[in-house]
Amino acid sequence: MTGQQLIISGVGGQGILFLTRILAETAISLGMPVMTSETHGMAQRGGVVISHLKAGEFPSPLVRPGRADGLIAMKEENVAIHRHFLRPGGWVVVNAKDAPTGLDGHPVHVIDADALSLELGNPQSLNLILLGFALARLAASGNLFCTVEQVIGTIERRLAEKGKLRDSSLMALRLGMENAAG
Repeated sequence: MTGQQLIISGVGGQGILFLTRILAETAISLGMPVMTSETHGMAQRGGVVISHLKAGEFPSPLVRPGRADGLIAMKEENVAIHRHFLRPGGWVVVNAKDAPTGLDGHPVHVIDADALSLELGNPQSLNLILLGFALARLAASGNLFCTVEQVIGTIERRLAEKGKLRDSSLMALRLGMENAAG
């Protein structure tokens, strides 16, 4: 793969920036050049947050409309707001009960990460549940630049001194993976 452009979208407090950092650090560990850029819209008050991630050789950090390989949406409503970034055939991974409409020609992968995070007793874990789901659904087919094992390695390195947080993060990632069958 020459490079990949991703949009990660949600609202303030959903861990969009942490998820972007995990993916960026994973790309760096793979020797890939990385650029990220975030837009915070009233993030502390539940406003929209969008993160652009480019892994590979790209001239600028922002993903242009119609160029994103994938969209990871922490909130279903954000798919409508940010789907214009997707290239033809670009995939969507979304936290929702049902697949959003208006995405003809785009593979859509849906998981109710809100419900799973509540089952886990950790509402803040929905970002890693969604990432685990995305990795399990997309990495083997080459639609994501990294594998589950590589992301696990990044989480273990990044949170090495934070045992409880590391363990709960890995548990959330695995829960997303387990729910990717089907």
